Amino acid sequence: MGALHQGHLSLMEQSAKENDTSAISIFVNPLQFGPNEDLSKYPRQESEDLEMASSVGVQVAFCPSVEEMLGRNATSVTVTGVSDLFEGEKRPGHFTGVATIVAQLFGIVQPNVAYFGLKDLQQCAVIRQMVDDLCIPVGLKFCETVREPSGLAMSSRNKYFSAGEFERASNLNRVIVACANEIAKDFKNKKSALNRALNELSNLEFEVQYLELVNSLTMQPVTEQELGQILSQRLSQVGGTSNPYRIIVAAQFCGVRLIDNVSLPIQSQN
Repeated sequence: MGALHQGHLSLMEQSAKENDTSAISIFVNPLQFGPNEDLSKYPRQESEDLEMASSVGVQVAFCPSVEEMLGRNATSVTVTGVSDLFEGEKRPGHFTGVATIVAQLFGIVQPNVAYFGLKDLQQCAVIRQMVDDLCIPVGLKFCETVREPSGLAMSSRNKYFSAGEFERASNLNRVIVACANEIAKDFKNKKSALNRALNELSNLEFEVQYLELVNSLTMQPVTEQELGQILSQRLSQVGGTSNPYRIIVAAQFCGVRLIDNVSLPIQSQN
C-alpha cells in the first residue's frame, strides 16, 4: 500500500535476484479499512516510493486509482477458515478486502511468483488458501519480517510515533520473543507464559487485542495435543514453512495498532 520501508524493499530485492522482471503495485485499498480505521491519514508518498523501488531493481510499477480497481465493485472474494479468528474477528471484512484486491492484481499482472512479508502472518495464510482453492497459477514466497535495530517490526504506521513512543513500542517484540522462548523450554507452560506476557504488555501500556500461539498454516491456536507432538519433531529455529508455530499479537500503543509474530524456537529433542 505504499509508504515503502526496508521491509518492502527486501521483498523487491529478493524478487530482483530471482526473476528477470520485477513489478510492484501501489494501491491504498479502501476495502481493507474498517469504518474507524486510518484510511484518510494512511501515509502516501508515491513519487518517493517509485524512486525507492527503482533503486532495488523494480522495472514495472502499477499504481491504479480506486475507480480503476473498484469502479464495478460487483465481485468479492471471501476466504473462510484461516480468516475466522484474530484479525478476522477484530476487523470484520478486512480479509475479504485483501483477498478481493490481491485476486484482482493477480489477474491483471499474472505473475509467476508473488512475494509477501510474514509480518502480516494471517494475510499470508489467507492468500495461500485463496491461491490453492481458486487454482491461481502463481508461486508464493513468504519472507521473514524486517525489523528496526530495536526489534520493532518495520511498518508504514511507525511514522505515527514520536521518538520516545517509537523506542517504547519495541517492547512488543521483546515480550513475545521472551514468551516464545519460555514456551519452547517447557511446552506445558504455554498458558502461564502467555498470561505473563499479556500482563507485562498491559503494564507497559499496550492494549492487547490478542496474544496466542498458533499454527500459521491453519491460523488455529495450538492445542496441548499438538504441543505434545511437537516434542518429537525436528523443526527449524527459523520461521517459514518448516516451522509453522508462531506467537502472534495485536495491540494498540499510543494510538497506533501494531501486529507482530515470532517463530517458536523449537529444537530437536533427540
